[in-house]
Amino acid sequence: MLDLLITHATLPDGRTGQGVAVQDGLICDIGPHLSATNAPAHQVVDAQGQLLSPPFVDAHFHLDAALSYGLPRVNQSGTLLEGIALWGELKPQLTQEALVDRALAYCDWAMAQGLLAIRSHVDVCDPRLLAVDALLEVKRRVAPYLDLQLVAFPQDGVLRSPGALDQLKEALRRGVDVVGGIPHFERTMADGAASVRMLCELAAEQGKRVDMHCDESDDPLSRHVETLAAETVRLGLHGRVTGSHLTSMHSMDNYYVSKLLPLMAEARLGVVANPLINITLQGRHDAYPKRRGMTRVPELLAAGLTVAFGHDCVMDPWYSLGAADMLEVAQMGLHVAQMTSQAGMRQCFEAVTTAPARLLGLDHFGLAPGREASLVLLQASDPVEALRLRATRLQVWRRGRLLAESAPRQSLLHVSGGAPRPVDWRLGPRAA
Repeated sequence: MLDLLITHATLPDGRTGQGVAVQDGLICDIGPHLSATNAPAHQVVDAQGQLLSPPFVDAHFHLDAALSYGLPRVNQSGTLLEGIALWGELKPQLTQEALVDRALAYCDWAMAQGLLAIRSHVDVCDPRLLAVDALLEVKRRVAPYLDLQLVAFPQDGVLRSPGALDQLKEALRRGVDVVGGIPHFERTMADGAASVRMLCELAAEQGKRVDMHCDESDDPLSRHVETLAAETVRLGLHGRVTGSHLTSMHSMDNYYVSKLLPLMAEARLGVVANPLINITLQGRHDAYPKRRGMTRVPELLAAGLTVAFGHDCVMDPWYSLGAADMLEVAQMGLHVAQMTSQAGMRQCFEAVTTAPARLLGLDHFGLAPGREASLVLLQASDPVEALRLRATRLQVWRRGRLLAESAPRQSLLHVSGGAPRPVDWRLGPRAA
C-alpha cells in the first residue's frame, strides 16, 4: 500500500487528471492511470484539478538580516549604500540567539508558502562569525523540512575588509557551502577583478560552488560578470558558478552585451535576478526616465542560460516588505521584464521552482519518479493563474509528509438581498 496518493492533479507542464504516487518519501509513479481503486494508499488527496507543483526555491536571500527592519533605525534614503552602512551599525549589536530566532521565524513563513529550499548569503566580515554560527545552527534545525544552503559572503569586500579572506575560509571550514563575493564593492575595479579570480580559485581548490553579488550597480562600466565568466571557463567550473543581481547589464551598451552573452553561455553561468529589490534599490540617482534596474532576463534566457528569481530581502535594512512569497517575486519579475506572453509567464514560474533548483544542485527536487516527494498543491489551474492570483498554497508536503496547509481563498458577496454567493476568482479567458 502506498503512503500517499494525489489524484486528479494538473501539472505545470499542462498534463491534467494526473495521479502522483508516493512511497517512502519518494515519487514512485505519475500518470492518469493512478486512482484510489488501483493504487490504494494510506492517504488519498483529490486535487480536484488544482495545480501540483515542485516546491518553491529561493536562489538568493539574506537570512541573517531578515526580520531586522527598524534595527537600529530605518533606512531613510532607501538606497543600497545606506542599507550596507545600516547593516554595519547593526552588526555589533547582534546576538546569536536573536539571529537564530528571526531566521527560524522566517523559515516558518517559508514552509507555509511552499518555499522548501533557500540559498542564503551570510556575512563573514564580522570577526566573531556570529551570523555564520547562527545560520549553521538554523540549517541543522530546519534540515528535516527545508534545504538551507549557505554562501560565505564578504559584505564589506574580501580585499577591502581586513581579515575577511581568513574569515571566509574559516566559514567554509565550519560548514558553509558556497563561496561568495562582492567585486563591485571593492575599492577599485582592479581589486574587484582580483577578488573574482582569487575567490574562484579558492572554490576550485575546495570543490565548492560560487555565487557572487556581481555588478549590483547602475554603472554600465561595472563589468565584473565578464571576469566571473572568464574565470569559470579558465578553472573548469562550468555550471557551478552563479552571478547574482547583474543589474549593471540593464544599463550596458548593447554591442558589449552581444559579446558578453556568448561568454556567459560558454561558462554555463547561472544568473539570479531579484525583481523586488532590484527595482527598489536601482535607479536611485536617476531623475526621469528612471531605469528599472533588473538584469536582462529575456535575453539571458534566449542565450540558453539558467535564470532564477530570488527574494533577496524581507523586512531588513534594504527592504521593508515581503512575506516569503515566491509567487510575489515571480509576479514582479514578469512585470519588470515585460514577460507577459504565456510562454514568458511560465518561464517566470520556472524561475522560482525548477530553475533555482538547478542552480543550487538540488537534483532530488522535481515531478518525476525517483525524485523526492516534496510538493505544493496550489489553488490554481495552471502556472499562469497561480501567478495572477498569487495562489493559496492548499497543502505542502516534504518527502511525502504533510508540512503545511491553508484554507482555500473564498469570498462571499452579500448583494441583492439574496443568499450570499461566492466570487469566482478563477474565470479563464472569455469566448468572443
